[in-house]
Amino acid sequence: MYWMAFKMLIGDRAKYLLLVSALCFASLLMTHQGSIFFGLLRWSTATIRNTQVPIWVVDPLVEQPGDILPLLDTDLPRIRSVEGVQWAVPLFFSIQQARLEGGAFKAIQLMGLDTATLIGAPSRMLEGDIHDIWQDGAVIIDQVAVEQFSVGRDQPISIGDHLDINDHDVRIVGICKAERSFFGYPYIYTTFNQAVQIAPAKRKSLAFILAAPAEGKNIDQVIEKINKETGLKAFTSDQFFWSTINWIFKNTGIPFSFSITIITGFLVGIAVAGQTFYSFVLENLKHLGALKAMGAGTGLLCRMLLLQAFFVGFIGYGIGVGITSIFGHLACSQDGFPFFMPYEILAITFVAVIIICLFAALLGINRIRKLDAAEVFRG
Repeated sequence: MYWMAFKMLIGDRAKYLLLVSALCFASLLMTHQGSIFFGLLRWSTATIRNTQVPIWVVDPLVEQPGDILPLLDTDLPRIRSVEGVQWAVPLFFSIQQARLEGGAFKAIQLMGLDTATLIGAPSRMLEGDIHDIWQDGAVIIDQVAVEQFSVGRDQPISIGDHLDINDHDVRIVGICKAERSFFGYPYIYTTFNQAVQIAPAKRKSLAFILAAPAEGKNIDQVIEKINKETGLKAFTSDQFFWSTINWIFKNTGIPFSFSITIITGFLVGIAVAGQTFYSFVLENLKHLGALKAMGAGTGLLCRMLLLQAFFVGFIGYGIGVGITSIFGHLACSQDGFPFFMPYEILAITFVAVIIICLFAALLGINRIRKLDAAEVFRG
């Protein structure tokens, strides 16, 4: 009987292909848009993921790295004096303009690492040595800067080339691999002391304080002490990550825009698959009635319909996810497209396709339950 159900489904090629296409489109739209949305969220947390430290200390009003409310210089020794803090170092962060040798300007994210320890430095160097950053006027650029700064040049920008940042001549001594930021501005790393000299003079230049708990100390307890004793706000990296995600949801229209597209894909899948499958059941009503007249129970017929619905669902899901994966692979190879497809996207899309298949099958099952076997012999 189940093989017969399969042959009935494949036999009507037009409706079979329409069902697969509808579920493929729904899967494609949901996974594609969901992956781009997750990619944008990853971009928004790039500074946190590039700077791998246990604790971030910020102004109490700061919720994400883009909020820069500078701290006082005296806040650093206060953090170091908190019991349970092993070390605390400054981090400079500022959006600046870099002038290229051809005269063009590019926005950059200037990162000033602790001069003594270089804590927070990029973990992967593509060219050069991170310790060369101690040289006078030295900077390390990321791969995004190489892409952007090389436009219009005969040769890609490389170690030894110069940039002008706020009328300060700096020399590139290394190229690192860093996560791309939300606005696509490249990261330029130097020491904290040099960053303060390069950037316009300000009364407060300490953007963040990076810290770590002492060995054997519970990080949550250390964070609680920092908050209580200094009046500042301390996050673990994970907490700062999710605080940034929450800020995106609360203060931007990005989640709403993508959710509308994803829901549209789900509704289109339900509408097209449901209507097509119900039409398929109606066209095969005489065959199903004949099977019922020959002794096939309603339960068996319902299981046959479920088999047909889930069969096209799995095929459509597989094709849709496959197309999305190929697109994502091609997009990520360019290193300039916000695409990230975690397993949660695949699982949520799979559940959505199952719901679509159930809805489509239930329409047919409802019709089968009302079917009188005697109808087959009428007329």
